[in-house]
Amino acid sequence: MWQAEVRVDLDAIRENVSRLRSGTTAELMAVVKADGYGHGMLPAARAALDAGADWLGVCTLDEALTLRRGGVTAPVLAWLLAPGLPLHEGISAGVDLGAASLPQLNEMIEASRLAGRPARLHLKIDTGLSRGGATVADWPGLLDAAAKAQADGLIEVVGVWSHFVYADSPGHPTTDRQLAVFHEGLAMVERAGLRPRWRHLANSAATLTRPDTHFDLVRPGIAIYGLSPVTGETYGLRPAMTARARVMLTKRVPAGTGVSYGHTYTTEADANLAVVPLGYADGVPRHASNTGPVQLAGARRTISGRVCMDQFVIDCGDDPVADGDVATLFGSGVDGEPTADDWAEAVGTINYEIVTRFGGTRVPRVYDGERP
Repeated sequence: MWQAEVRVDLDAIRENVSRLRSGTTAELMAVVKADGYGHGMLPAARAALDAGADWLGVCTLDEALTLRRGGVTAPVLAWLLAPGLPLHEGISAGVDLGAASLPQLNEMIEASRLAGRPARLHLKIDTGLSRGGATVADWPGLLDAAAKAQADGLIEVVGVWSHFVYADSPGHPTTDRQLAVFHEGLAMVERAGLRPRWRHLANSAATLTRPDTHFDLVRPGIAIYGLSPVTGETYGLRPAMTARARVMLTKRVPAGTGVSYGHTYTTEADANLAVVPLGYADGVPRHASNTGPVQLAGARRTISGRVCMDQFVIDCGDDPVADGDVATLFGSGVDGEPTADDWAEAVGTINYEIVTRFGGTRVPRVYDGERP
């Protein structure tokens, strides 16, 4: 008997990847960073590859090496790399690395010497996000240094890339401006004598809405898990994660009873209360207090009072509810249960954060659709 669980439908991931794959002529990189956005990195990666993904994308070197240790041989790109990491381990494991500055490039050159083989690099230009990537002013210097290192046999520049700011708002003019800067950056790449095989810019939103940004490779992340990056649109995607728990305790209380810490909720009438053993230690946002939607005992209800570290309470009114009944926080929505989008709206965040919160917690993940 289970107490709480996160169920992940791997067939949904496969269907989503197939749908995304059918919408582009570019290769597809399934982004499985952050433990597969909370869905489990290795199972999600394997399901995505089953469905035709060509690449996998992660942030950290450790994530990339975990994929390799898990038997994944597909191309992997890791791009969030602080100074001093054992980059030679990634190079030896055949992991592609993202480089965005001369200091990073120099570290990768030294790591290539240590590994005894050239590093495969994707050079990143900042087209307007002002986060990772070389500025337009620094881009020519990075390209010249990379071209020299490649001529010396120390590295191989296999990719050039950037990342969007507003692709999740189709029609926003910033997207066109970024695309223009990317084209200018690619022209500089050519003038530097570099011929990278892969040019990539499109995230989930651009993969779904801007085919003119697909180039040689697209990098969907949230969409492969069935969640749309564009508010109000689903694009036929199927959410893969369901979070639920069994009611631990029920009790009948009189009107005027304060509920949970601080008594921020008080029953208006005699009520049946249900205690659900999930809290902010398990991924439930504390700011879902008095707002988080939950399906329980045949109806959509709202968390009553503050979310605690390990539990929350639901006022079920006069509706019958019993110990062991299943409370579903979110799922695909097919059976009327809340979705991650509903939770995001309730707590003022995005669906990405909701599902990622449930990764790596004490709540076990259970997989449907596993293949040998």
